[in-house]
Amino acid sequence: MKTIQHWIDGSAVPGTDTAPVFDPATGRQQAQVVLGGSTDVDTAVTAASRAFETWSESSLTQRTQVMFAFRQLLVEHEEELGRIISAEHGKTVDDARGEITRGREVVEFACGLGDVLKGSFSDQVSRGIDVHNFRQPLGVVSGITPFNFPAMVPLWMHPIAIATGNTFILKPSERDPSAANFVAELYQKAGLPDGVFNVVHGGKDAVDAILTHPGIEAVSFVGSTPIAKYVHEQATAHGKRVQALGGAKNHAVVLPDADLEFAANHITAGAYGSAGERCMALSVAVAVGEAADGLVEVLERKAREVKVGPGDAPGTEMGPLVTRAAQERVENAVGIAAAQGATVLVDGRGLKIDGHEEGFFTGPSLIDHVTVEMDAYQEELFGPVLAIVRADTLDEAIDLINANPYGNGTALFTASGEAARRFQRGVKVGMIGINVPVPVPMSYYSFGGWKDSLIGDSPVHGPDGIRFYTRPKVVTTRWPQRAQQATVGFDFPTSS
Repeated sequence: MKTIQHWIDGSAVPGTDTAPVFDPATGRQQAQVVLGGSTDVDTAVTAASRAFETWSESSLTQRTQVMFAFRQLLVEHEEELGRIISAEHGKTVDDARGEITRGREVVEFACGLGDVLKGSFSDQVSRGIDVHNFRQPLGVVSGITPFNFPAMVPLWMHPIAIATGNTFILKPSERDPSAANFVAELYQKAGLPDGVFNVVHGGKDAVDAILTHPGIEAVSFVGSTPIAKYVHEQATAHGKRVQALGGAKNHAVVLPDADLEFAANHITAGAYGSAGERCMALSVAVAVGEAADGLVEVLERKAREVKVGPGDAPGTEMGPLVTRAAQERVENAVGIAAAQGATVLVDGRGLKIDGHEEGFFTGPSLIDHVTVEMDAYQEELFGPVLAIVRADTLDEAIDLINANPYGNGTALFTASGEAARRFQRGVKVGMIGINVPVPVPMSYYSFGGWKDSLIGDSPVHGPDGIRFYTRPKVVTTRWPQRAQQATVGFDFPTSS
């Protein structure tokens, strides 16, 4: 049985307790991962602290050269890494390659930090006095990341943290841990000094050790809202900076003037891609006015056409869910929706794939006539279930979105610029797509929602990522002539 170990100070480190790692397509255990705790976290912090002493003093040129080399290795090993992700997560290899590409864009942003980190200078603010500012790294920082994007979400964090001079400890999901170790090896090949990037596997014990360790300056987290609130509360109570991104309930609003075939194609992909296991998945389609019946008809046809199978099989569009528990939770949710009065147009429950009968598969489910009181609307199902809610007007749809506790992403399908402008200004959501189903911003913008989708006020990557992993210094200087005699002033200094 393969054992996935910690990666600390440039090499694999064993552990004692382990947890199984499954192949979601077959339901069988394929490996085991060590589960770390406070001792392992402390070992990683010691290594990262020692590495910080030299890495923080390295030149911007050295850091960006490592990032350029790392970026090239991600390109060269994309297929291998994609298959590692697919084997443990269940998503298709193409989908896995897509997440690597989006993560690589953050590395490319980090390659240009020499320009981003330039400070400012003010000459002669007072007689003989100049002022300038610059930013410095925090120290040892950490990331706690979810199972659904084992490469991309960590790549939202550690390239910027490392390029700005910090050292990093990653605690990935124990469900699909191998991608983190593979990335660690790529960093080593790229020339990153040992101890700058470390991986500690584990569950709650490892998380709590990170949140409370006095040697860790900042914590980045992506996951469910309840855990995001816990991470934010615990880490801030222990004096750390925190990025904490939570859950979502993303709506796609379709107006009567929209191209229904176009909208349905993109909503289907947004709802069922990666088996709906992503925080930007579309889980609610809001059909406005006369668009409703026509949209439902096309969505039903599209849902039935989705090809479900093992992630590495040619032609597969949607793979299995990540665990048996996830499969059961999603299928139970469909049954509860029917019991509460919704119409199940496409029922994905009980799907069996030939040769993979014990896999964690469920097919796409499409549920019509969903109301805001139903569990299928209120809960983040994190699976291939699309709920259809009907609204009479765009304003009613906006009010519906704004009443939802989440505010991560939303989309509008329309041919009207006026409606689009009213929508994007009116919705209380952090990321908005106009005729774009999954509005994940580019790496040079920041990613983060509103309300219960972002706990605190620190989004990830882009300009907010730079600010999060660094702290500013402002320096006021005077260089008097040696022969100059100056009297000491006791008044408050001014710019006179």
